[in-house]
This record gives sequence, C-alpha cells and structure tokens, in this order.
Amino acid sequence: MIVRVTEPAALEVWPGSPAPLGARWDGTGTNFALWSAGAQAVDLCLFDDDGTEHRQRLEESTHQVWHGRISGVAPGQRYGYRVHGWYDPAAGLRYNPAKLLLDPYAHAVDGGLVLDPAMFGYPGDAVDSTTPDGRDSAPVVPRGVVTHDTFPWGGDQPLRTSWSDTVIYELHVRGATMCHPGVPAALRGTYAGLAHPAFLEHLTSLGVTAVELLPVHHFVSEPHLMRRGLTNYWGYNTLGYFAPHAAYSSAGSGGGQVTEFKTMVKELHAAGIEVILDVVYNHTAEGDHTGPTLSFKGIDNPGYYRLDAGNPARYTDYTGCGNTLDVRRPPVLALLMDSLRYWVTEMHVDGFRFDLASALARSMHDVDRLSAFFDVVHQDPVVSQVKLIAEPWDVGPGGYQVGNFPPPWTEWNGRYRDTVRDVWSGAHVGVRDLAYRLTGSSDLYRSDGRRPFASINFVTAHDGFTMADLVSYQGKRNEANGEGNRDGESHNRNWNCGVEGPTDDPDVVALRARQVRNHLATLLLSTGVPMLTAGDEFGRTQQGNNNAYCQDNELSWMDWKAVDEDLLAYVTRLIDLRRKAPALRQEAFFEGHELPGTELPGVGGTRDLAWFAPSGGQLTVADWFDTGLQTLGMYLDGRAVRLRDPHGRRLVDDSWLVWLHAGPEPVTVRLPGPPWGDGYELVLSTEYATGSPPRTAVVAPGPIEIPSRCVWLMRILRRP
Repeated sequence: MIVRVTEPAALEVWPGSPAPLGARWDGTGTNFALWSAGAQAVDLCLFDDDGTEHRQRLEESTHQVWHGRISGVAPGQRYGYRVHGWYDPAAGLRYNPAKLLLDPYAHAVDGGLVLDPAMFGYPGDAVDSTTPDGRDSAPVVPRGVVTHDTFPWGGDQPLRTSWSDTVIYELHVRGATMCHPGVPAALRGTYAGLAHPAFLEHLTSLGVTAVELLPVHHFVSEPHLMRRGLTNYWGYNTLGYFAPHAAYSSAGSGGGQVTEFKTMVKELHAAGIEVILDVVYNHTAEGDHTGPTLSFKGIDNPGYYRLDAGNPARYTDYTGCGNTLDVRRPPVLALLMDSLRYWVTEMHVDGFRFDLASALARSMHDVDRLSAFFDVVHQDPVVSQVKLIAEPWDVGPGGYQVGNFPPPWTEWNGRYRDTVRDVWSGAHVGVRDLAYRLTGSSDLYRSDGRRPFASINFVTAHDGFTMADLVSYQGKRNEANGEGNRDGESHNRNWNCGVEGPTDDPDVVALRARQVRNHLATLLLSTGVPMLTAGDEFGRTQQGNNNAYCQDNELSWMDWKAVDEDLLAYVTRLIDLRRKAPALRQEAFFEGHELPGTELPGVGGTRDLAWFAPSGGQLTVADWFDTGLQTLGMYLDGRAVRLRDPHGRRLVDDSWLVWLHAGPEPVTVRLPGPPWGDGYELVLSTEYATGSPPRTAVVAPGPIEIPSRCVWLMRILRRP
C-alpha cells in the first residue's frame, strides 16, 4: 500500500473535549481524545479508502489528554495517531512519529498486521539504539474505525443465571463452526455462525447455560509466529480492548463487526445462554523490548507498562508474554474499567474470565488481594454485578493463588483439575483431596465466606489436552508448532490406557471411552460450577497437541463429521441429571451434620454429607490418609438442600449415593442400610456407552460389585 499524506491545513480542527476518550461521533462530526502524559505533540491521522492520509495536529491538551473535534468525520472513518516525544529506550521512552498507533479506545479495528521491519520502533536489530527507526508503519499496521451503532436490542438484558444453575461451555468463535455442515459457508468461523440456529440447537440440546468465548478483543499474531507461517489462533495477544476481533466478522471490518457481535449476544440470550468473555488485561500484543510498536508503546510506554526499575529499557514480565500492563496507574486502571463497563452496557455480555488474573492483582511486587483493581471492581455498580472468573495464577514469583481471590470472585480451580486427573490416571493419591473437590473445595473457598460456586471445576480447557487425548497420549505431540516439541505442559497427570496414540485394539478403545465418561461424570456430579471444553462432549481430538495456540486449521477446529453420538447422549443426560438434582449443585457447603428427624433407635440418623468406604462404614481417620484407597462413596441427603426456586420456594431433592472406583479390578462395596437407605436405584453407570443401565436396577442394602474404573450414581429409595 502506498500512503499519500496531505498538508495539515487541509483539515479544520476545533478544540473539542478531553472526555470521553476515543473517537465519538455526535451526528455532525467526531471528537477525538487520546491520553499521553509524556507526549510533546500528537497528530491525528485520517485515511481515505484509497490510502491517502490526512494529518492534523491536536493542539489542545487537558490533564494529559490530547483532543480535538473535526466536523464531517463520520462513522466508518479509519484513523490512527502519531505521537511526538523523546526516543530514549534507556529511560523507557519510545516515542516515534514514524509509527502509526492504534487508539486504545477504538471500538472497531480495520486492517491486518503485516510482518515488515517498519512495524518496529528501532532500526534493524539495534533494539537499544538511541536513534528511532524512520520507516513509516502506516501501510503495515491496523487502524481504528469511527463507529456509531444504534442496535435494536429490544428487551434484551443480561440473563443473570444463578451460579448453581450454570454449566459453562468454553469455546473458540472461529473453531466452533468452521466445519459445521449446518452453518452456511459464508458464516462459518464468525459471530454470525455462532448465532446460527444449527449451532444454537447444539448448545440448547446439550443443556449448557453459558458460553465462555476465547478472546474476542481485537488481537494480532506475534512476529515469531508470523515468521514461521503460523498465527495466534487462541487470541491471547490483545491490541484493542474495546473492539470485537475483526476476523470473526462476516460483515467486514468497517464497523459491521460491532453490530454482528451484538446480534450474536442477542441470539444467544434468546436461547437462554449467557455470554462470558475471556479477557486479557494483563499484557498486550506489543511484546517485550524487541516487539513491535503498535499502540501503547508509542503513546506512553512508561505510563502503560511495568518497566524494570533497574533497566527501564526492559519490561517486568509476570505474564510470559513480554510485558505486563501497570494497573497501579490511574489511566491504565481507567482503561480496563472503561473497557469492562463498555462490554457489559453496550455489548450486553454477562461476565468475564480474566486471563492470568494474578498479574492484575500485583501491587508493587507480591500478589495483593486488596490491590486497586479489585477495590475498583468491587465498588463498580456495573462490573460487580456480572460473573467474574479469575485464572488465579501468573508466571511470576508467588503467582499461583488458587483459593486466594476475594469475594465475589470465582476461580478456575486448578486443584480440582489436578486431583481428578490424578485419581483417574491411577496415581495412588487416596481420596482425601478428591472429597474436597467433589463438594465444592471448602478448604479453598470457605474461610473468606465464599460459596461452593467460587470453584469453577474443570478437567480440560483450551490450554492442554482434549478429553479424548488425555486418555490416549502419555506425551504431547506439538511438533506442528515449530518449537521442537518443547512448548506445552510436559506433566499432564494423564494415562494413555496402555497404548500411545490411535489404536484399533478394542479393549483399549473401550477403556479409553470409559475413562472419558469417568472424568465427565466426576465433573458434572461435583458441587461447584462445571466447565466443559467444546468438543469434549463428542470426542474431539487434537492428535496429542496440548498447546494448539497457533493451529488455525482442522487440528483445532471442531470436527462435526466425527461426533461420538453415544458420548454426546451421555453428556447430555449427565447435564440433565445435574439440572434436576439440587443436591448436586448446592449453593452452600454441606456440613456433615446429622439431620434431625432421621434417627433410628440404636443407629442414629443420616447426615447431609457422609463418606463411605467399600466396607459400608463411614470413612475412618486412617481411611482418609490411606493413599492406596481407590474407592469412595459420597452420600448426599436431598432433605438438606438449601436451594430455592425463582419463587422462593425451597427445593427438596432426592438423596444420592455416588460411588467412584478408580481401581483396575472390580470391587465389592456394601450399600448402607437404614436410616441411609431402604434401597438403591442405579441411575447412571460409566460402564455403559450412554451411561444408562440396560434396565432399571433396584438393589437392596448389602454387598454389590462395582466394575473396574467406574462411577455409579444411585438414587436412594425410602419406604413411605
């Protein structure tokens, strides 16, 4: 692209207003406002469709905000900034007017990032040079778009589904529908594809209540991936915190992506499904000192980023991605909060999952639960009312903070994932930790007043093996990523069932299928909020790649021609059982207390929660610390449920006995008699392909054999 530049006198700029930040159309013109504390001058750059660039100096500066209003500039206008100031990397200053910069508050982004030396602020390989690179980056970097969208929301509102009713489905906007035969080709891989009836029907029939979308804030690929001919598929490389990712839009990148995203949200809401965004406020796409200059780095490098105190030419990196946004600074904190409020109020999303949330919590160095970010979130009348999920770790010292985020935050429970994987992989870890995970992880979330739903339970996620691969591969297969198989987690707490990779051995195939059912039964029968990874419900594989972040191809896309219908029916039934069983989705921790009115002479009464050994007796202290124990019975008394329906009426549930047996051989267990139960109905067993026993199985208290590596869900029967 050849960019032609006009003289500044070609445009007339009025003072305008320093607020709000960004580009705001008022019906006859657009106000532009950009924060930069250290700038000496700021040029607004407007682009015609043919590439002609019109530059105009913003003469007004109010409280470090450079601003101006231009009549006649309307929605659809492409724009960017050039910021003048000192270029002194040793002092953390990287101003370079040769670099076109994206407005951090742009509501839409147009154009891709082209791998070209001009995208870097330094000349050649001289990253610490005191002389800035003079090549114009405008032809190779994205631009902002002025937007104005009067979307017909009608009566759409955030759904506010209770945590106890929530089942999260983590998915990728592009990967979900790229291969879906029921979605028109022009809509596949887009927001419109996600809202298409063919995909919505899958979500509603499955029974999930929320989709958690991998990043949809506008992102670009890292230079090192572009050099290898790969792209950042997952999207954890944000450039614009207000803009829907343009490549996911079937309506183009001139502002239509905003309307299309809103349409998607409205359609999902109409289907009863919440929209949760995976957001990356901990770092940006500009990388470390060797990375490109695209926005923040050229607008105010020391104002946006945490710089190394001993060497400001380098960045403090708690994210593993080269830089860390400095949320301690008011303009950065304002950017994040403005972005969050925008997505709730203007885009109607229902919640957020915060990537590497510990990096946001850092005040000075250590992770601080009372950091400014949390204080501001908690008092915000908009953001505090939506679902807030933390990924409670980062890569810095002390960054693993599972269980330490304050109310009202929920957390991806990494301890849950590790424990469940250990148990079903055959590791001799006993049942003590498993019991905590099955009942909401009270050891992590009870002390500060949080409830079981603070635990987002998961076994797999986008980052790691799929469920099918977890039971099929012992080692990762990441060669396609071009990093010599060095990337990705090497300790996966998994088991390949005795054979590595694909096999035709029917016994291994059957065992793997049962192990998948065991993991999913554990997940969906646990107290807390379950999260499914898209495709795990029908056997999606990534051929052993456990870090497919750069694989925008059939390896990562959901394969709708390879659906395991039995598994899909099984997961659908599990979710339905959970929805109908309040005892399995408690909003309060069970106490283990004896229930009044259940006593029988000489034997006492039942408890709201009790744990049984294979012998039929309740677990002893020795049992809890026996690492060789691989069988656990969990009794839940539905008469103790504390849930209420939307009308305030208390829900009374059946009582349940869940057996989890991870041993390689069958085991005989004794079903406890009265007062615990007069009989038992086997409702679900993972030995069957769809979980359903071939006939109604009602058994009396006493001994019964459970198959190897199996989960049983038994409804407790009582005499009138």
